Amino acid sequence: MHLNLMDPRVIVGLVVIALIIVVGMALYVRERRKTTAGLRERFGPEYDRAIVEHGSQHKAEAKLVDRETRVRTLKIRELGATERERFLAEWHSVQSRFVDHPKGSVTEADELVSSLMQARGYPVADFDQRAADLSVDHPRLVEYYRSAHGVAMRLAGDKASTEDLRTAMIEYRSLFDELVQGQTPGERKSVA
Repeated sequence: MHLNLMDPRVIVGLVVIALIIVVGMALYVRERRKTTAGLRERFGPEYDRAIVEHGSQHKAEAKLVDRETRVRTLKIRELGATERERFLAEWHSVQSRFVDHPKGSVTEADELVSSLMQARGYPVADFDQRAADLSVDHPRLVEYYRSAHGVAMRLAGDKASTEDLRTAMIEYRSLFDELVQGQTPGERKSVA
């Protein structure tokens, strides 16, 4: 069979195929932009960090989507009133010792935040995984967590200044406050 390129039916068919391809590509690009905008909105600075860490926007977005999927499978829960009060009392105790024992307080704050995360249902075996999981519901605070944890890890080598310790306590406090309340940022918005 010979294709006659002058036949109006062939021309119309080729134009229709070309239009389908162009519309398909436009829809794909629009969907990718929508996905990118959604991830950028949800993860904030963590989105840019993921791009640097994974080397490309496509890989970073795939990893962020994997994080969301993983966290949805976890049984993250709110604290009961008794648990919340216990954690608040422990935090006040840690914070009150900071002036006299700043290094010990930062170490205790690190342990208390890990304990709080575990009580809420986050797996706590590996710090990097813990931070990645936390970034799904608390993307704006995860960098504080990484920074404060880094200070806690530097304490063994006496490589943290008094200002580092003070900043770490403030960062731990921000994360602690949000975790002890038990609502993710999205849940707070829907309640308001």
